[in-house]
Amino acid sequence: MRILIVGTGGVGAAAAAIAQRRSFFSHMVLADVDRARAQAVVDRLGEPDRFSAAEVDASDESALVALMRESRADASLNACDPRFNEPIFNAAHVARVTYLDMAMTLSKRHPQHPFSETGVMLGDVQFAAAEAWERAGQLALVGIGVEPGLSDVFARYAQDHLFSEIDEVGVRDGADLVVEGYEFAPTFSIWTTIEECLNPPLIWERERGWFTTAPFSEPEVFTFPEGIGEVECVNVEHEEVALIPRWVACRRVTFKYGLGSEFIDVLKTLHKLGLDATEPVRVRGVDVAPRDVVAATLPDPATLGDRMTGRTCAGTYVTGTGKDGRPRATYLYHVADNETTMREYGSQAVVWQTAINPVVALELLANGSWKGTGVLGPEAFDAVPFLDLLTAYGSPWRSEERA
Repeated sequence: MRILIVGTGGVGAAAAAIAQRRSFFSHMVLADVDRARAQAVVDRLGEPDRFSAAEVDASDESALVALMRESRADASLNACDPRFNEPIFNAAHVARVTYLDMAMTLSKRHPQHPFSETGVMLGDVQFAAAEAWERAGQLALVGIGVEPGLSDVFARYAQDHLFSEIDEVGVRDGADLVVEGYEFAPTFSIWTTIEECLNPPLIWERERGWFTTAPFSEPEVFTFPEGIGEVECVNVEHEEVALIPRWVACRRVTFKYGLGSEFIDVLKTLHKLGLDATEPVRVRGVDVAPRDVVAATLPDPATLGDRMTGRTCAGTYVTGTGKDGRPRATYLYHVADNETTMREYGSQAVVWQTAINPVVALELLANGSWKGTGVLGPEAFDAVPFLDLLTAYGSPWRSEERA
């Protein structure tokens, strides 16, 4: 397999470092709008025969098609912000390359009722093209990071092996990470963080279908394992809610994120000031998007690892009836410790935990354990090969029964 990674920020660089230890691919091209950044990753890897750098503008579909063909890629991993999903997704279809991403195409609010009804949902643009991908015999594997991604694999595993009937699939994300020296320093892309946290959260119920609610709604205290402890979680817009009901039989799907009151207050302030906006405004003769200004003033999450301590936990809390006919509540989860990921890979825990999952998926596609056509989410595939291979990578998942 020959692989093209588009975007060599924290996640793209971490994916390359994780893949380097595996033998399932013959060559990987790392592409970025800043060729020097891509080359720096290649230089750190120290294997010029297996890794090379290229320059590409992720908003330029024709340039992406040309690079995919020139690199003779079998698969392309989109490691960019989701605002670039459409050109990369479309280019992969034109170039007849397997496509993977870790976040789906962006949503648009309902114009009249944004906090009760859906407008354009996450991934709608990609699912609209599913028939064309299927006719072409191509695969677009969407949402294969950690959340979405591993969380969706957990949902499929719960359906197939743990539950006879599922009431709710509730993705719950929390951490005890601390970043020294910063009052406010998101550990993941602030552009994406603002997008998912300030958009109306998506909920799915069997009787109602998809609907929305107000940002940060339905707070609950969730106890995270391995010493992280209690964290207040709130509803946040996320792809799992758009993906899981398509392949997993259940009554309800939610996503809640442990943000913390201070983080929520900052996001609310950004919104009040209009600094979350993506439409450019003119400032002294220059057009600039306010959200891009916010991102530029904050530290690059990929550079925070040396200042971070703690762990991050991604997991799926499933309730319903077990295979034995008794009530069951199970939390399936994965923990990444920043000290470990920095020591072994030089990547901070949040980006590393995101990056490992598309690499596992690429290996499963390379060896034929996973195969399919069309636009598919992670839960469309057998979960066992994925979870077994994740453990073989030295990063085991766990489960915990709850009362």
